[in-house]
Amino acid sequence: MDKIVRFFLIGLVLVAVVTVWDGFYMLSEEQQVVITQFGKPVGDPVTTAGLHFKTPFIQDVTTFDKRILIWDGDPNQIPTHDKTFIYLDTTARWRLSEPLVFLQAVNNVPRAMTILDDIIDSTVRDLVNKNDLVEIIRSSDWIQGERVSTVAGKREEEAIEHGRDKIAAMIFEAASALTPKYGIELIDVMFKRVNYIESVRLKVYERMISERNRIAAEKRAMGEGQKAEILGKVDRELKVITSGATRKAEEVKGKADAEAAGIYAEAYNRDPDFYAFSKTLETYGKTVGKNTRLIFSSDSEFYKYLNEK
Repeated sequence: MDKIVRFFLIGLVLVAVVTVWDGFYMLSEEQQVVITQFGKPVGDPVTTAGLHFKTPFIQDVTTFDKRILIWDGDPNQIPTHDKTFIYLDTTARWRLSEPLVFLQAVNNVPRAMTILDDIIDSTVRDLVNKNDLVEIIRSSDWIQGERVSTVAGKREEEAIEHGRDKIAAMIFEAASALTPKYGIELIDVMFKRVNYIESVRLKVYERMISERNRIAAEKRAMGEGQKAEILGKVDRELKVITSGATRKAEEVKGKADAEAAGIYAEAYNRDPDFYAFSKTLETYGKTVGKNTRLIFSSDSEFYKYLNEK
């Protein structure tokens, strides 16, 4: 009898241990669970952290993440509305908002990623196909009416109707409307990288080079014009300064000549004969050289002092 009681007590202890082991589960802040019984969901999802209980052996715990998850799509080559192919690399953030719906419709995260591939990629392709290249590569805050360059190499005024940011918002709006039926909440969609295909990239590089050469030529022409303007101004100022200095010199020279003439006149008036004699000798000195022969008439004024004894 004692053995039966002992075995019964041991069995109760084992059942209690197994019940505690399989019946209680711990839920962290970043987790949420759905209780299933024979594969079917039972009750509401459990989202509060702490210690919880389920029916041992009969019920199972399916755990899902409550944190924000990242979807990262593969770069795709997509044609724009103006028939230009570009590479688009898109990323998105999402979270599992309805674990019960998610379990029934998707079941696991890898399958959810596949579903997001289909939804986001198709939405991105649809919106890119409906917009021109300039709408994809320009941000939404691009100033309307600024000059932009097209792939064809023409520089013209192009109005940005949406811009890259608004198109990303439109993609998010269209895609987020399709995800709730899978228990998924889409938080945002962003363009991670936008790039040209190789053939278009070469044209863009050539256009950029020609554009920079044109700007450089404009700058050089502007510099030459400013240089000519500065040189003309310097030459004009130099002529003004030179003419002013020449006028001043002529004034000083005229004043000096007038003073000299006054002195000569005063000296002449004091003794006209001596002045005439002095000026004649000075003239002789300038006129007569070593090999000079002079022929005068007898009544020449120039000969008057040579003839006197």
